[in-house]
Amino acid sequence: MDIILITTIIASLFLVIGAAEPLSARLRLPFTVILAALGMLIGSAAIFFLRTNITDALNPVAEAILALPIRSNVFLYVFLPTLLFQATLGMNLRRMLDDWVPIIVLAVVAVIVATLSVGYALSWASALPLAACLLIGSIISTTDPSAVVSIFRSISAPRRLSRIIEGESLLNDAAAIALFGLFMGYVMIGVPDPELGSALAQFPVLIGGGALTGWLAARVGLWIMALFSAHELAMISVSVALPYLAYIGAEQMVGASGVIAVVAAGLTLNLAGPGRLPPESWVNLREIWDLLAHWAGALIFILAALLIPRLLEDVRASDFILIGVVIIAAVAARAVMLFGLLPLLTMLKLSPLIERPYRTAILWGGLRGAVTLALAMAVTESTRVPLEVKRLVGILATGFTLFTLLVQGSTLRAVIGWLKLDRLSPIDEAMSRQVVAVALQTVREDVARTNEDYALTHDVVRSEALRFGERLDDAVKAAEESEDILDRDRITLGLIALAGFERDTILQKVRERTISARMAEQTLLDADRLIEGARVGGRSGYQRAARRSAAYHRTLRLAVAIHSRFGLSGPLVRMTADRFERLLAQRLILRDLGTFIDGRIRRIHGRRVAELLQELLSRRIEMVETGLDGLRLQYPGYAEELERRFIRRTALRLEEREYAAMREDGLIGAEVFTTLMQDLARRRGALEDRPSLDISLKRLELVKQFPLFEGLDEAAIRRLNRALKFRYVSPDDIIVRKEAPVRNVYFIASGAVELESAGQTWRLGRGEMFGQVAILTKNARRAEVRAITPTTLLVLDIVRFRALLEKSVGLQNAVRESGEKRGIDPEILLGDVQKTA
Repeated sequence: MDIILITTIIASLFLVIGAAEPLSARLRLPFTVILAALGMLIGSAAIFFLRTNITDALNPVAEAILALPIRSNVFLYVFLPTLLFQATLGMNLRRMLDDWVPIIVLAVVAVIVATLSVGYALSWASALPLAACLLIGSIISTTDPSAVVSIFRSISAPRRLSRIIEGESLLNDAAAIALFGLFMGYVMIGVPDPELGSALAQFPVLIGGGALTGWLAARVGLWIMALFSAHELAMISVSVALPYLAYIGAEQMVGASGVIAVVAAGLTLNLAGPGRLPPESWVNLREIWDLLAHWAGALIFILAALLIPRLLEDVRASDFILIGVVIIAAVAARAVMLFGLLPLLTMLKLSPLIERPYRTAILWGGLRGAVTLALAMAVTESTRVPLEVKRLVGILATGFTLFTLLVQGSTLRAVIGWLKLDRLSPIDEAMSRQVVAVALQTVREDVARTNEDYALTHDVVRSEALRFGERLDDAVKAAEESEDILDRDRITLGLIALAGFERDTILQKVRERTISARMAEQTLLDADRLIEGARVGGRSGYQRAARRSAAYHRTLRLAVAIHSRFGLSGPLVRMTADRFERLLAQRLILRDLGTFIDGRIRRIHGRRVAELLQELLSRRIEMVETGLDGLRLQYPGYAEELERRFIRRTALRLEEREYAAMREDGLIGAEVFTTLMQDLARRRGALEDRPSLDISLKRLELVKQFPLFEGLDEAAIRRLNRALKFRYVSPDDIIVRKEAPVRNVYFIASGAVELESAGQTWRLGRGEMFGQVAILTKNARRAEVRAITPTTLLVLDIVRFRALLEKSVGLQNAVRESGEKRGIDPEILLGDVQKTA
């Protein structure tokens, strides 16, 4: 075909794609439905003009459209990797990991159930072999991700529910294509009735091989992109190559699932990219992939729709019965998942509660699309598949896709309206009133400043101020006097607003470069959890999310255990450094929230709600300060280096602001400004690397460096080294209980502990000891000691401690200091030792 003609047709299709979006908004139909309708219209028109004698002028165009080289491998190897890769880059993966159980169950189990349901129903209703029926089931078992995402955005579904459905709609593509590959192989080699167990046994191999291939490809790609970090276009070019090489490598070299490889590569880059690549480059990379995916998704849909008239040319009356069987079986399988499995997962506390109206919307919103048509084309193009099987695969897949698009897609908004999902809940209505009131207050303040700056006419300003004030008073009154809002709901609304402001503050600090890109993702994740916790659980949900943001996670405890047992310190070093920087970022953000409570929330919800929110904020600040104190005691030098880094980043931000102001005022030219900004970028890049943290412990060297053991000779130190025992404790572990007898003295090698006695609290860090007072004072009030960070202790029994105390001047001085802190005469402690000796 002439390249000029092909280029003209493709360019014209882009015009169609451009017109489809506003048409979709006007007709209130999903974008994919409009694309499919336009594609079928173009394909039908081409066939019509070729087969009629109305005019021959359009025959060359019609022939060119029908002769376009549209094959299944174009969809699977060109468009599909782009769609899958962009979808994974756009996901909030850390939040999805919170709900990985329902996502995996829906993505994998739902696909298998739909494949079996459709396969066995067709086997009962037709003369097709079971392998061919299962092949058809795998083809139609996957939903279209873009349609599902747009549906849930249109009905403002809860964020957690949207994440689950988005994750399921993405990953079920991978599961369906993996099953398709299995059953396609059985059909091509002529196995009519495959053993289902052996077929599904290959499923994990396809998934595991694809996941490993994608992960390795992403790690290599990320390493190359980090080398090119100063060249943004080079990094983006590498990212474009990554999904295609992962897909082809998995399919052609490993024999695994290329779709799984692309998903794994995208997930890996999503998780590791923000911390390894410059923030501006990462944002630009995401934006370019959004555009590529928009074009790829539209083209794959419209090109697939062009083929629908041809796929349905050989349809027979009896085929409509089989299409009905497929529709009933597929809808029934999805209903079993939504109304059977999901409630079971909710009972087991593995999935959030999904209300029945939402499940009904999900059921009716299970649209099929381009992936289904592409897989059907792959079957019809194969020369090793029997003709009748190819005919039925094309007709059944196409018929079912048309049913979902034209029937379900066109009536979806009506179903949503019937379910009343397009209406705001009472608390959402209250929130909208609050937003309006707060926004209008801000607008009034800004307008007042504008009037002063421009010295506008007094009478005009006064009349407009009165008019605006009336609207503002109405909005504030509606927010304050709404009778359907309980006090509990007011607190919830205040917490949601507070968490939302916290998220906005984080984004502002990221733009100002005060918070690093590495920490931005984690702090934004914490803010999202606070918002969702407040929406779902009110005050208690907010507090749980706040405790989680400051707590030691299970992964950090696992890293401590790995370091303790195997001596591998890499994971612990990275996670400890992350926690340190994260707490510093949280403290910076939390200090701005009190002003928001007093300035905004108090005016909307009153003094009592504002005071309660201030109390909750104070508790959060205390948790963060406790965590920082523990880390400072554990690694004092490292804490100082991080704070220096923060000050330098702030200074660079202020320096950049000054240069920009000078450039706007014309004090410096473009060349000077560019040079200064390049120097700033170089210095800022150097600050992206955190200072190193050394947590390795070598016991003998540690004992020699302990200030408490000064004055001991080499032989005594070696005997002490043999007598000391290491003990590792996790945060919040109780080391010494008040009611338990003390038989050991503990020296803190790393970490920090909190000692509580007689209503007083002390915090001890690296190089200090505890337990000596209870041992040396017969009637001493025993203290309770708990770890506040991962802590390494050197433990010495009573007998050896007393013997060591007689020989070490440094240890005697430390005993004196500890006695003074506790209000005990130091001479009594040392005198008791002398008597014992």
